[in-house]
Amino acid sequence: MKRFRICRDTRPLRQFVNRHAGRRYKTTACPNLDSDPTRLLLQLCRDGYYVAPGPDHMDRLQQGMGCSYGPLGTELKNSLLQQWWGSVKRSRSTQVFGISTLTARDDGSGEGSPIVDVERLNQLLGAEELTKAQLIQRIQMLLRRSTSLRTSLLQGALEQYSSWLELLNKRLPFGLAETGLSFQPLDGSGSRGEATYASLVWFCSPRSSSQWLDYWTRLRLQWWRKFALAPSEFSSQDVPEEELQAGASRGMKIVYSFPWGHETLENLWSRGDCELLQTHGGVRAKIQCRDGRKLVVPHVISVASNMDRGMMAYMHNSLQLLKKHDSKQKLYPRKVLKLHPVLAPVKVALDMGRGSTLELRQVCGGLLQEFLDAGISVWPGYLDTTSLSMEQLNTKYDEMGVLFTMVIDEKTLESGLLQVRSRDTTVREFKHISEVKGFLLRYIRAAHNM
Repeated sequence: MKRFRICRDTRPLRQFVNRHAGRRYKTTACPNLDSDPTRLLLQLCRDGYYVAPGPDHMDRLQQGMGCSYGPLGTELKNSLLQQWWGSVKRSRSTQVFGISTLTARDDGSGEGSPIVDVERLNQLLGAEELTKAQLIQRIQMLLRRSTSLRTSLLQGALEQYSSWLELLNKRLPFGLAETGLSFQPLDGSGSRGEATYASLVWFCSPRSSSQWLDYWTRLRLQWWRKFALAPSEFSSQDVPEEELQAGASRGMKIVYSFPWGHETLENLWSRGDCELLQTHGGVRAKIQCRDGRKLVVPHVISVASNMDRGMMAYMHNSLQLLKKHDSKQKLYPRKVLKLHPVLAPVKVALDMGRGSTLELRQVCGGLLQEFLDAGISVWPGYLDTTSLSMEQLNTKYDEMGVLFTMVIDEKTLESGLLQVRSRDTTVREFKHISEVKGFLLRYIRAAHNM
């Protein structure tokens, strides 16, 4: 999976930073925001380069739908997808293979949400010579010929199932994993919006399908909690019988406790063999696998994770509202987006203190390239020409969720020492410029092993 880098070529980001410079990060308190964490978080998402400005984007983010992400939101989403992919691929005692299927299909299968040619539809509706029966027939034909957008990643895995049997010598269990867009209903609007889903379709013996559902539910809950600041806000629940999807005999869901109530992040279904049989024309011999000495049609366990809603859950979970004294001993609210170090979209921000601007920029540029070459995501704060105090700078980066802030100043030019501040402890210490890359790499490596 391709890794997103925030600023390999710094020119576009320089323009982005300068365009947004000076619009925020005053340390004055905002009335009523502290009592409404969701409103506060949405403001931080907009101001902290996670989501593009605009009420539509904010609404979609809150609904768990895809929206226009900024550079930090894009990096966070990519990190989350990368961690999900690694977790299912590295699961012990399991074989999981990656696949990629089409978002749109025009095979007339009726699967998904059709894209209708509005101009052609209007022509049919305006054709006065057509009888009601003829009009219905023409519209049905138009719908059958329309391209459909998928509403689930399940169907693509079911279709690819048979091509994997030969490779695996028809032995169970195994899984097919995929990430991609799915088109879901928008709340109360009657229209659909896109959301990024991560899907695992698990093929197993009919006699062990219930145990596998429990296994994947337990494993997936552990994964969601692994990166959480407050793990107890993630939980699993049985799906009531009246809410089961068609064809499912049992269901589980992983939910997050948002301020407005529980929302589903992930659905796990025990689907039996009906959909698999239907996909392959009911020909049992074509899809049978070995289960001991028997040949059986496998049962299907589907796992579908809404990664856009997962992003919202982790950001809610990581938001901390603290009280802090400034240099004048005045109490002010400190807002910190304390994302797990593995998920934090920016590991380090580079900024300048007092000293020769030209020389400091050269040092910052050298460090920037060194960090990027080592795979460390960097925010080039030194490109921002807005004058901020050190407290305002720390406030800005805390709200962006940046793990470390490094300030290069005249002391760096004289002795090679630069100031390093931690987001989580707020402790400042001096490190030699030759040591900082190794320090960051060790910290990130340790975070992956937590």
